[in-house]
Amino acid sequence: MFGYHQQQPRMTAACRLRRSVACMLVALSLAGVAQADEEDEMKGFIVDQCVSRIGHDFYNGFADRLRNTSRLDFNLVVRERPNPRWGSLIWVEFEQRTLYRRFLAPNTVQMEDIATEAADLVKNQIAQRKLEILLQDTTDLEKDEI
Repeated sequence: MFGYHQQQPRMTAACRLRRSVACMLVALSLAGVAQADEEDEMKGFIVDQCVSRIGHDFYNGFADRLRNTSRLDFNLVVRERPNPRWGSLIWVEFEQRTLYRRFLAPNTVQMEDIATEAADLVKNQIAQRKLEILLQDTTDLEKDEI
């Protein structure tokens, strides 16, 4: 038994190349995760989750107004619950909180004015929310503990 060496199976060149590429990818992904920051979050999206013509008309006017009047450093979701007989319930969410909600009748003709008013209201509420976060007393807690 002494002096007996069991030979390891030889790795082919392709296998060694795959293993080294996999190790490099893992190392790069871990380095990227370590450097990830809250600032890396993509911002400026207004997601349209409307399904009817009324909802899409509202979304288009709302999004156009926000893009023209503010720097989009936040993300929003515009949702709709349509009812063929009564109209649509439209609401706008910011960080999983409803900032605006309105029922729109199926024959709404002043959609541009309603969307403009909603965009201005949402923009003001977001500014107020950001100010509240800045003024929040968190001296004894980290932000993720609140």
